[in-house]
Amino acid sequence: MSSPAKQTTSSTEPPAEAAEPRTRANWTVFTGSAVGILAIALWAMVDTDGAEAVIGSMVGWVSTNMGWYYFLVVSLVVVFVLTTALTRVGKTKLGPDHSKPQFGLFTWGAMLFAAGIGIDLMFFSVSEPVSQFLAPPQGDGSTAEAARQALVWTLFHYGITGWALYALMGLALGYFAYRHNLPLSIRSALYPIFGKKIEGPLGHGVDTAALLGTIFGIATSLGIGVVQLNYGLAVLFDLPENLTVQIALIGLSVVMATISVVSGVEKGIRRLSELNVILAVGLMIFVLIAGKTNFLLDGIVQNIGDVLSRFPAMTMDTMAYDRPDEWMSAWTLFFWAWWIAWAPFVGLFLARISRGRTIREFVLGTMIVPFAFILLWISIFGNSALDLVMGGNAAFGEVAMNQPERAFYGLLEQMPWAPATMAIATFTGLLFYVTSADSGSLVMANFTSHLKDADSDGPKWLRIFWSVATGVLTLAMLMVGGVTTLQNATIIMGLPLSILLVFIMLGVYKALRVENTLTDSYRASLPNIIAGRSGEARGGRSWRQRLARVMTYPGPKQAERFVEAVALPALQEVHDELKSQGADVALSVGEAGPHRIRCVDLQVGMGEERVFKYQIYPVQYDTPSYAVRNASADSKYYRMEVFSLEGSHGYDLLGYSREQVITDVLDHYETHLEFLHLNREVPGGTSISEEQVSKDNWDADFATEEEKA
Repeated sequence: MSSPAKQTTSSTEPPAEAAEPRTRANWTVFTGSAVGILAIALWAMVDTDGAEAVIGSMVGWVSTNMGWYYFLVVSLVVVFVLTTALTRVGKTKLGPDHSKPQFGLFTWGAMLFAAGIGIDLMFFSVSEPVSQFLAPPQGDGSTAEAARQALVWTLFHYGITGWALYALMGLALGYFAYRHNLPLSIRSALYPIFGKKIEGPLGHGVDTAALLGTIFGIATSLGIGVVQLNYGLAVLFDLPENLTVQIALIGLSVVMATISVVSGVEKGIRRLSELNVILAVGLMIFVLIAGKTNFLLDGIVQNIGDVLSRFPAMTMDTMAYDRPDEWMSAWTLFFWAWWIAWAPFVGLFLARISRGRTIREFVLGTMIVPFAFILLWISIFGNSALDLVMGGNAAFGEVAMNQPERAFYGLLEQMPWAPATMAIATFTGLLFYVTSADSGSLVMANFTSHLKDADSDGPKWLRIFWSVATGVLTLAMLMVGGVTTLQNATIIMGLPLSILLVFIMLGVYKALRVENTLTDSYRASLPNIIAGRSGEARGGRSWRQRLARVMTYPGPKQAERFVEAVALPALQEVHDELKSQGADVALSVGEAGPHRIRCVDLQVGMGEERVFKYQIYPVQYDTPSYAVRNASADSKYYRMEVFSLEGSHGYDLLGYSREQVITDVLDHYETHLEFLHLNREVPGGTSISEEQVSKDNWDADFATEEEKA
């Protein structure tokens, strides 16, 4: 993976001075995407009839001719991410091996949920079950089986498949950015396929296409939100339902999203997401208690069983023998295109907040945590709505089916304390709206920037621009034909992005295959490495010396003496011997930690293959309560850990002799050669990126919560 510290001096070959990287706009991607989006928005505003006709004809062609393709791609994604997570490569971290997650599970889940869904969940959780009940794609409506299928279709459209798309994109971006130091952008996922070509026009085109799809996906959600919030305000404050009010709502959301996105992930977006989830949970619990609780609990259990049993067949059910084209384009194809369009945006955002999690934890968490909440939400609200319709409230059913923006409020009107709950729903919807807008603006700013590192965000002026541009595009599409036009545009923009997903799966597969062989090489060399660490097979220490070592918790002076007397001379000897035999080798010395203890870094070039790296690096820890001797005065102690490109190997060299350190270096070198041998069929396939030396954030991987705060 990367070096934990900046290289400040060198004992053999001083590193060349390089300018400090900084975040700046990627003008090629920014200009191309901004011009394209503003041109489409202007065209839609000036020629509304023509825009509506063109979009309608294009979506008709996609629905008729490419429906099978959408089904196939999303099914492949589900299989791919689950296979990746559940096989041994799932243990690989999105970052160096020693990295830890930045956010706790609740905060992480709240942020990915709020960014990944938004106000559209309130929109469809009532309207879709009623629509599927009254007009199912196949079979008769208004029956018990239609009611059962209605909830399954809604959960299917909002369920595992969509979150698998998010998981794929987040996995790809997080893996290449945090484990191989490539930019946190879509193009990085294609490095194993196209190599350095991603730095040129190909990469710019990929990022531009991803951004265009992203902004249409976000605009669809925001358009749905505007229409629904407009109705909520009409009920609460008797405001008219028209474009003027919707323009005002878009303006308000742009201001709120701009304030939030400028404050960054750790403050604005994080706090809004947590508040959002708390309010949504409270609203859901209220409906569960105020409604027919026993019926709703029965429904939840049955819905879970139906989804689990019917999902495999539904995933590839193209309805080839009795195809309802209009239904298919309005529902399943729209949802798959919508999820695909959101995947770059949400995937990049998920990667941004998921450094340090394993692939298995990331994929399963992304697919299970939000969907568990969605399942409860849709079951409670959807079954409550179906109960009203099946109970004879035909008027509510007509409204939910034909005026879906009114469905959620129509349900709350049937509950106690309607004005209060409707006000809370409006505020919750506004928060959903803003968290989608601010997260989208942040990610689009990152898409159109050269970031100095993977934990940086785009310039504030870019975040503001994309916040405003999203509002303008949303307004333009609402002027053309409302929510239907936004849905149709999303289906069209999702098509090229779906092709990109196929290449991303191929890139991830190639990279993770290398991770597998890396694991195999360590497994083959493990006996020698263990013997080298203990020293017993090579005339090591006595048992008393070993016991004294493990009972000692050395401070900074002892760590520095170890570098001076053992680590640096040992690596210098290896360096000199390798150089005498013609190897491309460099030895560098840096400083790290609060006590500026030296770290020693040996690197051997391997031509086009992955460089060999052996670094001895000081890592500070809290002294444990069971320490009985030699604890440092400030309750901290140091370990001199071994790092490779993949991160810390998790063991301590302090107490080793010079000969034992040399033996350990050779064990790792032989392991690396075994790794290259296992990958010999693909020349140059082991080096994911040229820039394999990180410049920041390594000490943060070991920092305590107090130090991070």
